Amino acid sequence: MNTLIEQNKTYTENGIVYPSKVMLDLSELKKVYPTPKGDYVVLEDLNLQILKEEFVTIIGHSGCGKTTMLSMIAGLNPISGGNISVLGKPVTGPGPDRGVIFQAPSLMPWMTAFQNVLLGVDQVFPHATKNQRHDIAKYYLQKVGLEKDFHKKASELSQGMQQRVGIARAFAIKPKVLLLDEPFGMLDSLTRGELQDILIEIWNKEKITAVMITHDVDEAIFLADRVVMMTSGPRAKIGDILAIDFDRPRTRKSVLDHEDYYTYRKHLIDFLEH
Repeated sequence: MNTLIEQNKTYTENGIVYPSKVMLDLSELKKVYPTPKGDYVVLEDLNLQILKEEFVTIIGHSGCGKTTMLSMIAGLNPISGGNISVLGKPVTGPGPDRGVIFQAPSLMPWMTAFQNVLLGVDQVFPHATKNQRHDIAKYYLQKVGLEKDFHKKASELSQGMQQRVGIARAFAIKPKVLLLDEPFGMLDSLTRGELQDILIEIWNKEKITAVMITHDVDEAIFLADRVVMMTSGPRAKIGDILAIDFDRPRTRKSVLDHEDYYTYRKHLIDFLEH
C-alpha cells in the first residue's frame, strides 16, 4: 500500500522541475485524548499525501477517527503528534486556505442565503470592491441552484437548500483545500443525489483539492480519484487506498455502467466487513 505519493519538494516532468504536487500532507499524525483511565489514542502513525486538484473520499467504521482527522486538518482540533501542512505550510489553526462543509451547514438563521455566503467572502477578500464581493456570493449561489432564493432567511430554507448555501459558502472563499464531513448524510436519497451532482459539477470547474468523509460506498466511488480506507479505532491509521480510474467529468450512469464499478465496490465492502 502506498500512502506516500510524493516525497520530494519538487517533481520533474519532461526534464522541467516543478513545485511539489502535494497539496495536503499528513505525516505521522497522532491524536490522543486523556481519560481517567489513561490516554485514549484515536489516531496513530497516520500518513497520507493528497495531490493538487485531487478529490479523495475517506471511509471507515464509526469511531475510527475520520471526523477527528478532518477537524485537525481544518485547524479546529489540536494535533497530539506529527504534523499537517498545506503546500508545505504547517497547520496551526483555522484559516481561509481550508474551507469546510459540515453535515449541518451551521448558517446564521437570521441572515439570508446571500448574507451567509457574503460573510465569508467579506472576510477573505477585504480589498475587493463591494460589487466584486457581491458578485462572488451571487455567482456561487447561482451555481448551487439558489438564484431565486438569495433573500430568503436561512431559517426559511429546507435542509437540502441550507446545505446548498453551505456548499456555495465554502467554494466562494476560494480555499486551497475543501473539507467535507458527510455533507449529505442527513438528506434523503433524491436530494443527496442532486447535491452530489452539484458538488462535482462545481468541483470539475474549480478543481480545488477536496477531502470528503462518507459512509456511503457508492458516493465514495462516484466522487473520488482515490478512496482512503481507515482501520477501526483505537489507534486508527490508513488501512488501504483504492484508486478510482474513471474519466472525468463523470455521470452517474457512466460510473454505474463501467466494468470496474462492482470490482471497486466489492473491494471497499470487503475492507469494511473484514
